[in-house]
Amino acid sequence: MMQAGYKNISFGPTRTHKIVRQDGIIHFRLQQNLEAIPEKLTQKLIEWAEKTPDKTFLARRGKTGEWKKLSYSETLSTVQSIAQYLLNLNLTNEESIVILSENSLENALLALAALHIGIPYSPVSPPYSLISQDFGKLKHCLELMTPKVIFAQNGSQYQKALELAKNLFPSAEIITAEEGNGIDFAHLLQTEPTAEVESAFARVSGDTIAKVLFTSGSTGLPKGVINTQQMWCTNLQQITQVFPFMSENPPVFIDWLPWNHTFGGNHNFGLALYNGGTLYIDDGKPTPQGIETTIQNLREISPTAYFNVPKGFEMLVPYLEKETDLRLNFFKNLNMLFYAGASLAQPVWNRLEELAVETIGERIPIITGLGCTESGPSAMFANWGGAFSGLLGVPVAGMDVKIVPDGDKLEVRYKAPNVMRGYWRNEEATLKAFDEEGYYKTGDAVKFLDENHPDKGLVFDGRIAEDFKLSTGTWVNVGVLKAKLISAGSPVVQDVVLAGLDKEYVGAILFLNAEACRKLAGLSAEIQIQEVFQHEIISEYLYDFLKRFNQSATGSANRVEKFIVALDPPSIDLGEITDKGSLNQRIVLKHRAHLVEQLYQ
Repeated sequence: MMQAGYKNISFGPTRTHKIVRQDGIIHFRLQQNLEAIPEKLTQKLIEWAEKTPDKTFLARRGKTGEWKKLSYSETLSTVQSIAQYLLNLNLTNEESIVILSENSLENALLALAALHIGIPYSPVSPPYSLISQDFGKLKHCLELMTPKVIFAQNGSQYQKALELAKNLFPSAEIITAEEGNGIDFAHLLQTEPTAEVESAFARVSGDTIAKVLFTSGSTGLPKGVINTQQMWCTNLQQITQVFPFMSENPPVFIDWLPWNHTFGGNHNFGLALYNGGTLYIDDGKPTPQGIETTIQNLREISPTAYFNVPKGFEMLVPYLEKETDLRLNFFKNLNMLFYAGASLAQPVWNRLEELAVETIGERIPIITGLGCTESGPSAMFANWGGAFSGLLGVPVAGMDVKIVPDGDKLEVRYKAPNVMRGYWRNEEATLKAFDEEGYYKTGDAVKFLDENHPDKGLVFDGRIAEDFKLSTGTWVNVGVLKAKLISAGSPVVQDVVLAGLDKEYVGAILFLNAEACRKLAGLSAEIQIQEVFQHEIISEYLYDFLKRFNQSATGSANRVEKFIVALDPPSIDLGEITDKGSLNQRIVLKHRAHLVEQLYQ
């Protein structure tokens, strides 16, 4: 029987130029030119407010369960009112706006108002305010941004964080939309716009700072990535050229990904606005508590593209398997599935394709690429059906990818209008981030899928700094080995940190999926998580999993000799987990040295 084909979607071209210099450095570019971009992002808001004034731009469920919707014209008029309010505050060049809380209509309106008149704003990761015990990262971000305006959706929920902010900046305005002692967000909407708003908008240029996104990085406190208007607009045009179907038919997204991160805030929110689409804010997330909210939304909203992290797709699959109506609603208008943040386990990938075929008779392309906060975020895509986990694809239009030998690895570096110009108020980190030719050094390792056919794209080859040598001198490719382990152990094994520097063999610290473990062992939610992870059935599963995994090992570099289960979740305060939800290998090994010792006793 013939295998079902992929849905017929218009993708951008993938023909490339590959030039190898005498020093071994490779330059890799897409042959397609970058098309014209708007000077500033809210030009798109004005454009769609004129062309499709009544079309829904943003929507979020209210407390009654009904969707509260904002059309493009309503969004523009509200943004102009908020912009006037902000202008009345007379912010200096040293002051900014800081948003502490989760995605919301108010969050979006305040951000758009700041963009519209050229005031830098920074959406700070909510866990810095809600999960952190010492507020160290929050304090750092606030002190860097010197805010005049600080917004939180719910004043009670963010009370401690707002108190800290007020102590640091007594003259700052605290604005809340719900349950707060600060200025009520509704008050901003009553401001009558004047010609001053239009004048401020006219002064905004491509070089104007749009926002500052904090990235955890691999060391120390978060660094603020400067996003200019040009950087953001350029990347949205690049992505639209990769996925031209978004400009042909305005997209519909239902999305939970946080706007303090470049994937949710730049990529997803930006694409909806850039292409005159509709963004439904999903208050769910891929957690045992949040997934039900996401599923309820997907029962109602049919996306044209669906974005998620691998864990989110993993949690979605069982619901798609159980509910025929959900499956039909999900797949009927879908043009692509898109993941980022980590590698998607191949079994999950395969099952998503199978479910699409069962439902609509054809496969939906599953797409990813490579990028980072510093590239706004997208640098390359594998924009074709039939890709596989780890395939990164080819550069976006206008992106010069420089591939530099580093030992037995190849580091990928970027130069393009969508690459940041530096870190906010951090000259030292900025200087270290670029090489002598002005390329941003990503630290990501890549290799060509086929050296002789570069159009087939690049493949992820781990991180330069994470790799280590065993005592035998053998290099361990951490990124590749980790991805294989997670794929083989999914859904029980959620994440992995590898050890073995100067040791005889590779050891692994396993972070497990609590719900998957409970299901496997038949345990109730009342059982303490440490007891779940140490249950006999889980132990047996893990020993069998490792035995099966090692059967395909070809040597010490891709064989895991021993493992140990982390009973405590990764700590955001210690820097073990980034605001993206990924593990920081180096920090985990440092703070869990006792587990590493046990691996090598």
